[in-house]
Amino acid sequence: MIDLKFPDGAVRQYPSDATGRDVATSISPSLAKKAALVELDGKLLDLDAPIGGSGALKIIMRDSPEALDTLRHDASHVMAEAVQQLFPGTQVTIGPAIEDGFYYDFARDEPFSTDDFAKIEKRMAEIVDRDEKIRREVLPRDEAIARFEAMGEKYKAEIIRDLPEGEDISVYHQGEWQDLCRGPHFPSTRFVGKAFKLTKLAGAYWRGDHRNQQLQRIYATAWATQADLDAYLLRIEEAEKRDHRKLGRAMELFHMQEEGRGMVFWHPKGWVLWRVLEAYMRRRLDRAGYVEVKTPQVLDRTFWEKSGHWEKYRPNMFVCETVEGEELSLKPMNCPGHVQIFDQGQRSYRELPLRMAEFGACHRYEPSGSLHGLMRVRGFTQDDAHIFCREDQIVEETADFIKLARSVHADLGMETAYISLGTRPENRAGTDEFWDKAESLMAEAARAAGTEPVVTEGDGAFYAPKLDFIVKDAIGREWTCGTIQLDYVLPERLGAEYTGEDGQKHRPVMLHRAILGSFERFIGIMIENYAGAFPLWLAPVQAVVATITSDADGYAEEVAAKFRAAGLRVETDLRNEKINYKIREHSVGKVPAIAVVGRKEAEEGKVAIRRLGSQAQTIVSVEEAIQLLTEEATPPDLRV
Repeated sequence: MIDLKFPDGAVRQYPSDATGRDVATSISPSLAKKAALVELDGKLLDLDAPIGGSGALKIIMRDSPEALDTLRHDASHVMAEAVQQLFPGTQVTIGPAIEDGFYYDFARDEPFSTDDFAKIEKRMAEIVDRDEKIRREVLPRDEAIARFEAMGEKYKAEIIRDLPEGEDISVYHQGEWQDLCRGPHFPSTRFVGKAFKLTKLAGAYWRGDHRNQQLQRIYATAWATQADLDAYLLRIEEAEKRDHRKLGRAMELFHMQEEGRGMVFWHPKGWVLWRVLEAYMRRRLDRAGYVEVKTPQVLDRTFWEKSGHWEKYRPNMFVCETVEGEELSLKPMNCPGHVQIFDQGQRSYRELPLRMAEFGACHRYEPSGSLHGLMRVRGFTQDDAHIFCREDQIVEETADFIKLARSVHADLGMETAYISLGTRPENRAGTDEFWDKAESLMAEAARAAGTEPVVTEGDGAFYAPKLDFIVKDAIGREWTCGTIQLDYVLPERLGAEYTGEDGQKHRPVMLHRAILGSFERFIGIMIENYAGAFPLWLAPVQAVVATITSDADGYAEEVAAKFRAAGLRVETDLRNEKINYKIREHSVGKVPAIAVVGRKEAEEGKVAIRRLGSQAQTIVSVEEAIQLLTEEATPPDLRV
């Protein structure tokens, strides 16, 4: 017999071979019809699989959040079956659930077209309507290889060959169709529903290796309800409008090119945005008691070996050699350099905490296929800092940082949705006692800052747990921006010491922390969050003085000069074009304010202020316009 504990606290006994369906039926036959999966101690199982042991059990409905990944995985199988029915000879490879959807990679000589999507979706709906039963079969490894080879599925056979000899292989049948899969899956295709949509085509190399055959990847999404699907598609449509790469070009902020993969060419307007953001961050850090440093861009291999990065990060490091035989690397991170500054001279406990900040330029190799605008680059600048402190200062320093990070994110237009606590990964340094203590300290710090962290099991760094900041943008997307990580290991490796109150030498604790993460990625997120329409204080060009007629050119220059003298970033538009054309063009450039001037405004000493996205205009004196705009252009940390 096995003991199962239910969410209401009740404990019941069942035969040792009981399935999830047996348990659901014992509660209610109608529940058994609706149940999609069961969860035992956090692990999802097929409804018809033996539960296999005692533990905490939940019966999962199709619409439960816990079932969404399984729904998408089932949908990928339904799509694969539909494709093979419609396009005989197509081989299947892999088809996982991913964030917001799923994909399947197919081997087919002829290319798919997005014109094929409608008939694939129609066949998928027919498979759902057929309510094809899904059942699991376990085969010996050699038998599974022979079966898939006989089916002409050479990729599946290759996957199985790479598994250890003697290992049993899990195959899922979906009506007459079958696929190699670990599961779990729903009881039948009916549970998938019809809230799915194929979204795009892409190429993908078999097993991600460019030396292998290129496959065709079909991306799709699936949701529990049509309303969820419609909301997602609306978000995607809005996200495409906000794509930072398109807006970056339209607003003349930056560009990227093949000769500098993963590197950003910042244009004048983009660099103004960067400098405004950097100046804001520097003021916030100065006020919070940080000292700013600058560390070398290139350091010798021996240094990276001592820090441990050569062993763990060498594939991601850019390495060069000198004519003298030195082997050097561009720094992939700033932390070892900060320890070197800490190590210079004698440190006292009275100096702690020491908060050391750097806007540090780093370089890391990322595969070219993974690069994505400003979001994934090879050269980036972190708003990096390291807090050297005593162990009894960890909670207070971490709590203070949480408050600072949340305030910065709010100033920059994003709400902190939650803070995640990444706990011990499988491959880690340190004892369980150390991890118990370190995780407890980080959780205590989050609570001291007024927030309950969301635990993400196994997501910590190999050396210690971490807190990550998940922010939500204007269209509800979540981004990881900011982190604080507890580190006892690097100070030990690099010999960091301070003299304690007892006169003895002690190791400091090192808190790695960043608020933006990297300037490049955060600016990309900000562009999308604001759809390029930055608040006045962040906008690269805060106002344009545009003329209606050429006889107002002189007055426009006078107005612009007064705006500049007041500290505004302003341009003039004196072109011989109609004013509506000028307004449309500057609206594309997301200029927040346009000061329109003509003969009448020049005679009266006024301007007509038109705001981005509005047809209305406000006629005010130049002095009133300056007061209005300068107040709005004041960064939030400088406002009274």
